[in-house]
Amino acid sequence: MTQFEKIFAVRAGMLGAVVVLAMSGSVMSGPVMAQEKEGEAKSNAYCVNIADAAADARFALQKEALAKMEKELEGRLKILEAKRVEYEEWLRRRNEVLQKADETIVAIYSRMRPDAAALQLTNMDDEIAAAVIAKLNPRSASAVLNEMEPARAAQLANIITDAPKRVASNGRKE
Repeated sequence: MTQFEKIFAVRAGMLGAVVVLAMSGSVMSGPVMAQEKEGEAKSNAYCVNIADAAADARFALQKEALAKMEKELEGRLKILEAKRVEYEEWLRRRNEVLQKADETIVAIYSRMRPDAAALQLTNMDDEIAAAVIAKLNPRSASAVLNEMEPARAAQLANIITDAPKRVASNGRKE
């Protein structure tokens, strides 16, 4: 037998012995099971460690989302507060205009012919004329406005409804 054949025979014998032992589970089962348990322990430790990091990441995302929503809510509250202030100012102006029209003056204009009332109201201050028209009953007010020039009637109607002062930020009337 040559040197080569001897080495080949030894290796084949060792390989056969390893296969036989592995199949029987006697020699290899101890180290293999230890490696599996060690790998399982590492996997569990990894999962526990990554779970904390994942929970922290989830918490950070939720905190960021809440901060964003809070900022958006604060912006909306500022807009609502501005609208409330604007409404209070409108209400104050409207009440001032309506107070300018004394009840006796309103009674006088309500008994006048619409063409005569329209002529006199055309020459009055805008706010006072609008206040008088606003306090007239709807039938009398419409008759008086009908007798006025359309531009003047529209101007007084705008003052009554306060339309030119209620312009949204986008430039359109509300």
